[in-house]
Amino acid sequence: MKARYKYRVYPDNVQKKALAKLFGCCRTVWNDSLAYCNELYKEGKKKPSNAELQKQFITQAKKTENREWLKEVSNIPLQQSLNDLNAAYQNFFNSCKGKRKGKPARPPKFKSKKSRQTARFRKGGFKISQDRVVLTKVGKLKIICNTKTT
Repeated sequence: MKARYKYRVYPDNVQKKALAKLFGCCRTVWNDSLAYCNELYKEGKKKPSNAELQKQFITQAKKTENREWLKEVSNIPLQQSLNDLNAAYQNFFNSCKGKRKGKPARPPKFKSKKSRQTARFRKGGFKISQDRVVLTKVGKLKIICNTKTT
């Protein structure tokens, strides 16, 4: 059974900075890999696999001088950002081929600071207790549970 919960989070100032850094890193990884994929598409080349993108835009990027700040956040949301980009591309291409039902999907867009900031954690990147959520490299966030949806 899958369950989804809605929480209201109350971070302190240090946690707000850590979350802002996390959102910025996720946005950077998404935008860098999207730009690379768009460039390959214009050249008529095939989109690289998700593992290749992770290696290039997370692992290798952390070793460069201008992207070494990616080390300061957890790997899990960065990987999930690339997984989400991969899903967006699959939805778009399946929609173009007629394999996807419903409204036609648009190609993935670049993320900006002004749009909704997101970061997804998967198993191992967070722990939930009664009144706290612990996020890797962010800390314990005070929460209030609003509703449960399934």
